[in-house]
Amino acid sequence: MIDFDLTEEQAMIRESLQGFARDVLAPGARAIDEAGAIPDDILQQGWDFGLIAASIPEAYGGGGGERSCMTNAVILEALGGGCASQGAAIMAPAQFVNALIDFGTDEQKAEHLPRFAGAAPIFASLAIQESQFGFTAETLRTKARRSGNGWVLDGEKRLVPLGDRADHFLVLADDGEAAQAFIVPKDARGLTVTPESGTMGLKPMSQAKVTLEAVELPGSARLGGDAGIDALKLVNQARVGAAAMCVGLSRQATDFSIPYAKERVAFGEPIGKKQSIAFMLADMHIECEAMRWMVWKAASLLEHDDPGAAKACVLAQDYIRRKSIKIADDALQIFGGHGFIRDLPLEMWLRNARTLTVLDGPVSV
Repeated sequence: MIDFDLTEEQAMIRESLQGFARDVLAPGARAIDEAGAIPDDILQQGWDFGLIAASIPEAYGGGGGERSCMTNAVILEALGGGCASQGAAIMAPAQFVNALIDFGTDEQKAEHLPRFAGAAPIFASLAIQESQFGFTAETLRTKARRSGNGWVLDGEKRLVPLGDRADHFLVLADDGEAAQAFIVPKDARGLTVTPESGTMGLKPMSQAKVTLEAVELPGSARLGGDAGIDALKLVNQARVGAAAMCVGLSRQATDFSIPYAKERVAFGEPIGKKQSIAFMLADMHIECEAMRWMVWKAASLLEHDDPGAAKACVLAQDYIRRKSIKIADDALQIFGGHGFIRDLPLEMWLRNARTLTVLDGPVSV
């Protein structure tokens, strides 16, 4: 028997964050998108939920809760249902923290995790994305080579979330044998952080280009020490995280369209009674449910290190990339020409959906 019920704790988290997304994130989403920046008080309010500190072990000052990919999928969907840009920014530091919890040595955890257990937001970023044609996270151009007891990194990372605020980066690089992750402080010699020129969606969440030119690091900088990490798991967590946020955005677009279809009258009756619109809304609802189950399955398999996790992640990513764009576009089409006007959030949701579906790394489970 397969059980899709959330635990009592997960249900409480979802309810709280859905309220926060509805009452705080959604009302200001358009103004924040126009301004192209997220106010510090929004990031603080998100931090105050303790979403990141909760899974940090008590020994490092955290809440001592169990690290759960499933719980993070629930969190990201809830935040994505309010504003994908704000939700992604709030949860971006979790990528660094979760990777440390999953793969870090005791020394690495002791050095870095306590900083994320405090009352004020601390920012660190996962740097995966590269700009070459045909880029995949499994074929990296960023290289790490041995130099004595340490490492030297060369390469360039793009679209690094909150790169301008981060004090550390977790850089994915090829060490000659496999992809590995390296903890790089922002003040490392040879590291340069420059703002990106902008993206189609997620505009308020700052993104940066991180250039590494002969950046020298100690041997302890490699995440996991001599054992290294499972880079594919790290990448799949990022892919499923973005997919979870897409589910929330798709649900938001669907819920926004239904009342309008009931109220908008054309040719003497509500457009929702037209078969073309009614079937479109039904398909949108069905796809939201299907996407959620695919995300939850992938997240659960990742959480339990199941051998089928990689396949489930790829299937979820492929399906949600296609369906979330279609749902956002269908919602816009239901509103007709008004959907393109910035009085309403439809065009913003379509831009955000498109950006989430082409990025590996803005958020992770």
